[in-house]
Amino acid sequence: MPKAVWNGQVIAESNDTVVVEGNHYFPADAIKKEFYKESDMSSMCPWKGKASYYSLEVDGKENKDAAWYYPEVTELAKGIKGRVAFWKGVEVLD
Repeated sequence: MPKAVWNGQVIAESNDTVVVEGNHYFPADAIKKEFYKESDMSSMCPWKGKASYYSLEVDGKENKDAAWYYPEVTELAKGIKGRVAFWKGVEVLD
């Protein structure tokens, strides 16, 4: 089962990930919400839409803007609606 791990902690886990551009998108209900906090960061993808971010906090360490999601997706990206992906040192293990 794919797992997202940061700072030695599993922060998301699901058999239902969608891989887009090499990133595993986990269902929102598969993330362990206690490790996430909303961020002011946003970015724009020409084909997916505007991304919003979460920062992670595990055992007193912060990984700023390490998870992203699309609150509203374009028609081309409807497969990742309601899903969260990772970067900045978060490992996704199969």
